[in-house]
Amino acid sequence: MTLASALTDFIRDAVDLQVQADAIGLGAIFALMAVGIGLVFGVLRLVNFAYGQLIMAGGFALAFAGERGWPVAVAIALCFVVVVGLSLAMERVVFRPLRSQSPAVMLTATFAVAFLLQSIALLWFGPLGKNATSLVSLNRPVSIGDVEIRKITIVAIVTAAVCLALLVLLLNRTSIGLHMRAAALDFSTARLVGVRATLVSSVAVVLAGILAAVVAVLLTVQFPTVTPTFAPRETIIVLAGVVVGGMTRLLPATLGGFAIGYVSGVLGAALPSAQSQYLPSFVFGLVILVLLVRPGGLFIRGARTVERV
Repeated sequence: MTLASALTDFIRDAVDLQVQADAIGLGAIFALMAVGIGLVFGVLRLVNFAYGQLIMAGGFALAFAGERGWPVAVAIALCFVVVVGLSLAMERVVFRPLRSQSPAVMLTATFAVAFLLQSIALLWFGPLGKNATSLVSLNRPVSIGDVEIRKITIVAIVTAAVCLALLVLLLNRTSIGLHMRAAALDFSTARLVGVRATLVSSVAVVLAGILAAVVAVLLTVQFPTVTPTFAPRETIIVLAGVVVGGMTRLLPATLGGFAIGYVSGVLGAALPSAQSQYLPSFVFGLVILVLLVRPGGLFIRGARTVERV
């Protein structure tokens, strides 16, 4: 096969409507993950590397409930309780005592929490994990014209839109939202004018936990085998997207998460099966190129190109 024909096949596969639908669905899930990561970073100035393990815990909660034949609504409720409970425990036991420490100390703490949760899951559930099949009906396709779109793709897009709209209303129309925005701009000054640091950080962590639980449900539908390595890989990819979009602003970070999810979906479908293992290399290669051109963030207005010495 010549290079020209291979490139033609790649472009044809990339613009296929089926591929586009699946890529948009994946981008929506990654956007939700980016919002959760961006909320914690905006308020606490902390990159939470344990975010993927929170999603993993939600996946195991769904599998646990499914094995016992519990109703779907109960399984989803258990997922939210587990993920939000772990988020609050993490904030109370780790983040709050270390709030005054350097960013390096807090970052190291999130790494320690991530490996601790992953080790607990490995000891408890084993390396093969558990199967969560109670929500498998959402992964069945529905025909829209000539395109078969999985139900979970539609659910992911609608859920992402609703969650983002509610979050915008919370940040712009409520007092706690305004306090969170003030803390994100200048935490020390916000505390001087009456913003309660403990309340703001707790709310940010809870909101991030709720979004992690939503992502856990959406990912578990698509990948019902939950293992101790479930979701951390996606979290690293989303973190790269957040940096590419613009980590210091929530909307650009969200757009960055969506963009890297969309690109991953398109490349994953368009690349030949023999080259699918190179997908992370292509994705992170694009990340490097974008950061070289716009290190301040792809979606932040006024970002400058790199000055060469």
